[in-house]
Amino acid sequence: MAEAVLRVARRQLSQRGGSGAPILLRQMFEPVSCTFTYLLGDRESREAVLIDPVLETAPRDAQLIKELGLRLLYAVNTHCHADHITGSGLLRSLLPGCQSVISRLSGAQADLHIEDGDSIRFGSFALETRASPGHTPGCVTFVLNDHSMAFTGDALLIRGCGRTDFQQGCAKTLYHSVHEKIFTLPGDCLIYPAHDYHGFFAVPANMRCGVQTPTA
Repeated sequence: MAEAVLRVARRQLSQRGGSGAPILLRQMFEPVSCTFTYLLGDRESREAVLIDPVLETAPRDAQLIKELGLRLLYAVNTHCHADHITGSGLLRSLLPGCQSVISRLSGAQADLHIEDGDSIRFGSFALETRASPGHTPGCVTFVLNDHSMAFTGDALLIRGCGRTDFQQGCAKTLYHSVHEKIFTLPGDCLIYPAHDYHGFFAVPANMRCGVQTPTA
């Protein structure tokens, strides 16, 4: 079952972010905090966004963006937490014109503060903001405008969710966020979490039998 899930996920990832697809997708990893950073780019306009950059790997991310010939519009954060320090500020200096983005409810500083329902546009694409609090009050999930991809931050990990026992976390709130904001996405939507602590690979949303959610 696990091998079948991985094959499906890798095939869909290749189809949606491959050389022939209109959107470019790169998934990068920071091993100390086990954080995934995602680069999304419009191949035609060359405009791009970077989701959940980490401070230590910001130079790596900036170099990749330059090598791919992209123009980074936004460094976007799904949440603000103690498990990693965002690289948004450093990216703003490494890539002039880039703006930092985070939820207004996070309490963190940024060039742009977003709320539930806001859209972040790059080329012909957009990321829709879905408030998904519970891990922290300011957690959001970013959904590509065609609902083919969702970047869930710590709201929904692989076979688990972010912890709720500190920094204003609430298991009941997170339960409702996952079920109402993420599990209502189409069954073939690919889920991309902010962390992978166990060596798993991102899986399609319709493989929900392998996902554990907190009890209310």
